[in-house]
Amino acid sequence: MNCDSTNVTAQDRQSCDWTSSQQQCYLSRVSSTGRWLEVRGQSQKDTSKASSPRKMGTQGKVIRCKAAVLWKPGTPLAIEEIEVAPPKAKEVRIKIVATGICGTDIKNVDREYFSQFCPIIMGHEGVGIVESVGEDVSTVRTGDKVIILCIPQCGECDTCLNSKNNICTEIRLAETHLTSEGTSRITCNGKLVRQYATLGTLSEYTVLREISVAKVDEGAPLEKVCIIGCGFATGYGAAINSAKVTPGSTCAVFGLGGVGLAVIIGCKAAGAARIIAVDINKDKFAKARTVGATHCIDPRDLEKPIEEFLFDMLNGGADFCFEVTGNKETVATALGSCHKDHGVCIIIGLIGYWSSINISSQLFFSGRTLKASVLGGFQSLLA
Repeated sequence: MNCDSTNVTAQDRQSCDWTSSQQQCYLSRVSSTGRWLEVRGQSQKDTSKASSPRKMGTQGKVIRCKAAVLWKPGTPLAIEEIEVAPPKAKEVRIKIVATGICGTDIKNVDREYFSQFCPIIMGHEGVGIVESVGEDVSTVRTGDKVIILCIPQCGECDTCLNSKNNICTEIRLAETHLTSEGTSRITCNGKLVRQYATLGTLSEYTVLREISVAKVDEGAPLEKVCIIGCGFATGYGAAINSAKVTPGSTCAVFGLGGVGLAVIIGCKAAGAARIIAVDINKDKFAKARTVGATHCIDPRDLEKPIEEFLFDMLNGGADFCFEVTGNKETVATALGSCHKDHGVCIIIGLIGYWSSINISSQLFFSGRTLKASVLGGFQSLLA
């Protein structure tokens, strides 16, 4: 079955359509796990041998394919047939093989503010194969396996040229969810469709700027590589780069989703002596222990606030704390759980736009440090 070309037969369309029940299954997976992986047209075991677009003959043509489109915040994503135009200068067209679901996507699809960007294709961590390239593209070519970068790297702006920074100025385009030239190469029923963070990975094909992709090894298992583009790099890098966890230190991780687990892996790699995993869902504790947590705590089981418990347990608090829930109330808790004299608290979770955080000034009359981390501090092309 081939849904890649402009000449899709009626039988092919029927076989690649997602039914209403499948859409509901998709939404339930997103809401229950926070992360979801889709591999279209092949099993996960086959992704390292995904077919090369060199053989498809679609270069220079409009491709009709399927995508999950958000038409209105708070409504289910609709599986639509879209038209993906060929790439222009410094752009690449990618056949998506695998994509992850990030908590950032999940939060935004329900925000009324997001209506100004609809219709839009969500998703920003994915991998695929280069189907075709526009003029002046030099870093990748047709047939290359690539990872999609949620933060681009132009290599020319002040941020990219400063090793201490990682948020390229080109990320400003992500605020409009439009790519080069302030437009999109994707349409649906004659309407322009925006791409979340200029990417839009919940689609069989997408067009991106060259600076938003990086080539990966030919033998890389794409279904595993996709979450490196955001989730894993964000958590692991927060421990290694942003916090700079030290050997023998104590760490507390608030939130045990995919990013929280990556934080634990980073803390363990850095040599932390004790890693306390904190969550109200005890079903996550087994996995947390598997990747390196030494203690797992449900705050509801305690007779005192978690910050007081950790203060007593760790003789003044944890050396490093990580807020990975995206809950603004947890920020003060995580900061209060840091060691009173030298503790460092890293905010990783998306707190929500324009949200105010209420933190007692008493917490700052100490040696504590509160800082943020985006994509784990990695410059994406150097990660």
